[in-house]
Amino acid sequence: MTAGRPPPAAAAAATPLPADFAARIVRWQRSHGRHDLPWQRTRDPYRVWLSEVMLQQTQVATVLGYYTRFVERFPDVQALAAAPLDEVLALWSGLGYYSRARNLHRCAQAVVAEHGGAFPRRAEQLAALPGIGRSTAAAIAAFCFGERAAILDGNVKRVLTRALGFDGDLAQAAQERRLWTLAQALLPARGVAAYTQGLMDLGATVCTLRRPACTACPLQADCIARREGAPGRYPVKTRKLRRGQRAHALLWLQHRGRWWLVQRPDRGVWAGLWSLPEFASAEDLERVVAGWPGAGRWLPPLQHALTHFDWTLTPLVWRWPARGPVPAPPGDGGGRWFTPAEALAAGLPAPLRRLFAAA
Repeated sequence: MTAGRPPPAAAAAATPLPADFAARIVRWQRSHGRHDLPWQRTRDPYRVWLSEVMLQQTQVATVLGYYTRFVERFPDVQALAAAPLDEVLALWSGLGYYSRARNLHRCAQAVVAEHGGAFPRRAEQLAALPGIGRSTAAAIAAFCFGERAAILDGNVKRVLTRALGFDGDLAQAAQERRLWTLAQALLPARGVAAYTQGLMDLGATVCTLRRPACTACPLQADCIARREGAPGRYPVKTRKLRRGQRAHALLWLQHRGRWWLVQRPDRGVWAGLWSLPEFASAEDLERVVAGWPGAGRWLPPLQHALTHFDWTLTPLVWRWPARGPVPAPPGDGGGRWFTPAEALAAGLPAPLRRLFAAA
């Protein structure tokens, strides 16, 4: 065998695993972890699943209100599966990453149609459902059914890589698999739910992305990142996304107290949401409205940051004369007139919801 980098299994075995790692996490969680979040007071897989999906890329403080409204409207998976997608998107509006809401709806329908309304009990089965990845599946299985399944969300990656000094580049699939192997090896024989919650709490409240509170951490004595004085270098991930810039114009057409909205395609940004007709540029929009009756005025641009790009959206308000015939708005047949109240009750992108609410 030629010399060189060991295979993933050997590399994983070479990383020292503290003998009482899990015990320290569990003790810390019992004394200092979070215990008052609404989804912590249940072993209902529907509610745990809902919270896990909402918490992806979103802070707890933001999720709390959405979670409460969601379970009030959709108290179980059957209610969510039976609801129209428009209603689900409307309730999700403002939480962002709308593919999560579409996958929630698809997953609920799959649980009802394929599993009789009962979530599977094993992480492997859960991960086969729409929109449930390996880490979310493990969290549901651990919290609700006590399965020894490792999670590896962003917070947990940060805790583990810093504590173990794991410097593998997580942009590489082999290194990601290696970290999964380590995460599984660290699981306790018992108390997996408390351990899992402890890792999540530690990453969210102590081992934070910036300015970690190392002196409050139960792992501080053996944490390699702290010993090196460089927690910020973990986790290592070299592939970085380059943010792009986009700019479009929006037509806010108003007639007799109603607004014309179009439903966006099933794929792409804001998929399935109701929005104002979009144009490639202000010049394109001005060509469309040239010669229209009524009057228009440009509003200040809306600035919206998405995962991969920053978006500038400039609305043109056009008030069509009330006595004139109903205009034939632009679009491909996927639009309709809304009263302001109806529009605000629909699934809207966050910047348009703010714009409409201000109006």
